[in-house]
Amino acid sequence: MNAPLIDPFARAIRYLRVSVTDRCDFRCVYCMSENMTFLPKKELLTLEELDRMCSAFVRLGVEKLRITGGEPLVRRDIMTFFRSMSRHLDSGALKELTLTTNGSQLARFADDLYAAGVRRVNVSLDTLDEAKFARVTRWGRLPQVLRGIDAAQKAGLRVKLNAVALKDFNEDELFTLTSWCASRDIDLTFIEVMPMGDIGNEDRIGQYWSLKDLRSQLAQHYTVTDLPLSTGGPARYVQLEETGQKIGFITPLSHNFCESCNRVRITCTGEIYTCLGQEGHSDLRGPLRSSESDSVLEDAIRAAIALKPKGHDFDYSRQEVDGQVSRHMSHTGG
Repeated sequence: MNAPLIDPFARAIRYLRVSVTDRCDFRCVYCMSENMTFLPKKELLTLEELDRMCSAFVRLGVEKLRITGGEPLVRRDIMTFFRSMSRHLDSGALKELTLTTNGSQLARFADDLYAAGVRRVNVSLDTLDEAKFARVTRWGRLPQVLRGIDAAQKAGLRVKLNAVALKDFNEDELFTLTSWCASRDIDLTFIEVMPMGDIGNEDRIGQYWSLKDLRSQLAQHYTVTDLPLSTGGPARYVQLEETGQKIGFITPLSHNFCESCNRVRITCTGEIYTCLGQEGHSDLRGPLRSSESDSVLEDAIRAAIALKPKGHDFDYSRQEVDGQVSRHMSHTGG
């Protein structure tokens, strides 16, 4: 058997997030600039190369595979890749195949995703106000996303909403979002905005709404109980006793989660980032393409994991965007 992937801090790498495209049909203000320059298509890994890359990680002990972007469902023929990955679910080597999406294409693909073995999807949705949604996504259409969520639930997919906490934007929707999710039996996770990439005229510090404050506001209306729950990701969870629903908090800034980090990210061009909040990365596309043997690729993967840092250094405490990284979230994968 292949030895498992263990980083320098004795963390086993079990979770791989793979960006299949840097393109998206939205331009969210905390993620992209309005006029993005996307990568030439020839630089992207082919679907066959993505299959080979992910399969190598599965052989090395990865048990959870999340497909991201950009918007993964705008990648041409992406369902071919999902159907291929389902063989690892059938073998038992992979315990979960899932994706993060903006929901715009879910109405088209929900049934196909379920057929490929996907059972959960994360939908990024920060507001239920149509005008505000158009503003934060620049190009987005809320009714299209809501139809996608309907289709996903009808297909049998468990939906979790990811909402970025944005000061002076969706603070007034905290209870609206919470109650809407409760009425739909949808899990909800709030995420602190992260300082990644040049987003034009947007103010990073002005966007930042600490989840400590958000939780305090929830506690004024609900009985909030901590849950000893881990889904293999960075979220910490609570339960609202009055509704029974689960709320997650992803807090890279006010309370980072680096000590338990078990994940790495692959970009659509085959770079591996072992920390979302650091610039350090290694090239896997070269080793992948240099040999038909997977041993060269696996050696490169192990070498990259050996460089995984202890944690990131995102920090807003001094009212500066310390730790900001230059690449956009869409490049690394959301």
